[in-house]
Amino acid sequence: MSERGENHQPPWLLPLLDRLGTARVEDFTRVATPAEGGRASAVLVLLGEQDGEPDVLMLQRAETLRNHAGQPAFPGGACDPEDADVAATALREADEEVGLQPESVTVLTQLPQLWIPVSDFVVTPVLAWWHAPHDVHPRAPEEVARVARLPVAELVDPDNRLMVRHPSGWLGPAFQVRDMLVWGFTAGVLSVLLEMGGWARPWPRDRIADLPRPAPVPAPSAGDEIS
Repeated sequence: MSERGENHQPPWLLPLLDRLGTARVEDFTRVATPAEGGRASAVLVLLGEQDGEPDVLMLQRAETLRNHAGQPAFPGGACDPEDADVAATALREADEEVGLQPESVTVLTQLPQLWIPVSDFVVTPVLAWWHAPHDVHPRAPEEVARVARLPVAELVDPDNRLMVRHPSGWLGPAFQVRDMLVWGFTAGVLSVLLEMGGWARPWPRDRIADLPRPAPVPAPSAGDEIS
């Protein structure tokens, strides 16, 4: 496992950071973020490196949860009044969920605020560099079933990409990697970041799998379709 100093970010991060400097809400979703209202929350998009190759930290929700059961996601959750900012929220949630040590992380930037109408959350994805990676694991098995570092090379492999169809008719991008089906909000953000970072490869958008009920309806994101 490779490890770089806090102030020594890998060269593969630079194109993504340059592109995010001008990123807009419209790059990530077709749903406008309301000027007021919505429950503030944050997720941590944590990029690390193993053997010189980038990866992203992902967790899988427990199957027993009422909402988003079994669904892969970035660590994160609702903002608390005690949180200094959305970055503090993302790091606190990652600590609570998977035991991530905040001092091992360098926060790089914030993505635009994204509204999820079905839950009325206004989510700020916080992009960070894992400069001192360490072992992580589910701290609350009743909420988190699994933690994994998904290599970018596997996420962009055309064999691992597909579209998923919700019973409502919504179509969106997804990733089938290491026994995880990543879809919805998380897959939408990932898909855009892979494009912005210059990692994405052409993939068959006519490969479609149906989602089982009662999957929640995601907010339309870049590359989604509504039929």
